[in-house]
Amino acid sequence: MDDEADAVLGTHLQELRRGSVVLASLLACRTPRYGYGLLTTLADAGIDTEANTLYPLLRRLESQGLLTSTWHTAEPRPRKYYATTALGAEVAGRLHEEWLALGAGYDDLRKADA
Repeated sequence: MDDEADAVLGTHLQELRRGSVVLASLLACRTPRYGYGLLTTLADAGIDTEANTLYPLLRRLESQGLLTSTWHTAEPRPRKYYATTALGAEVAGRLHEEWLALGAGYDDLRKADA
């Protein structure tokens, strides 16, 4: 792949990943996680996310009622933990179904031209 194609691909991969971080965060936060721990969990799952993308997303998901947060102050360094709400779990389930349907559609399109 040449440099121009790499640059174009990079832009589209960033857009694709940005949209998938919502679903990934809702799924990962079924077990309460603090911000940096969530970044690590996502990275371990192959979903690399920048902190400057994740933290505003977490605040937005919380304002939408999809996540809740609590401060844990018993540790030497206080941490804000996020957990998926019942509404967040429902939305995650529906997003996952849509993700699977889109994947199946993409596979059908690839097979049609093969």
